[in-house]
Amino acid sequence: MAGRPKLMGVNHVALEVGDLEAALAFWEALFDFDLRGRHEGMAFLDMGDQFIALAEVEGAGASRDEHRHFGLVVSHREGLKDRARAAGGEVMDTKGCDIIDPWGNWIQVVDYAEVQFAKTEGALRVLGHDGAKSDAAKKQIADKGMA
Repeated sequence: MAGRPKLMGVNHVALEVGDLEAALAFWEALFDFDLRGRHEGMAFLDMGDQFIALAEVEGAGASRDEHRHFGLVVSHREGLKDRARAAGGEVMDTKGCDIIDPWGNWIQVVDYAEVQFAKTEGALRVLGHDGAKSDAAKKQIADKGMA
């Protein structure tokens, strides 16, 4: 395999938080996930074949970049904005579902059915999702030759 490596996906995203226990409580208020594990100031939230690492860092959230964010794919978004507000998060005034956690991490939440992102059958089975996609997402997948 000569040449530059091809980007293939994201193994994990690491977020800095000021209080690991409070961060776990925030994420548990919003999402259903299994805790993959913990290690000295870190917790790992399982997403099938990927994970989110929460890292307790002194001074986390002291500044926030207005553009830095990551897109999180979820099984559905119903009620998520209300749960985020109740858990102490900020919900941005956008067309989508954009949440700022108490440490300034911007999470742009998208529905699995609406994006070209695709999990393997095995990962979908573990996550308890049927893999259904919208017509627009199916077109994106087909246009890229991934159908």
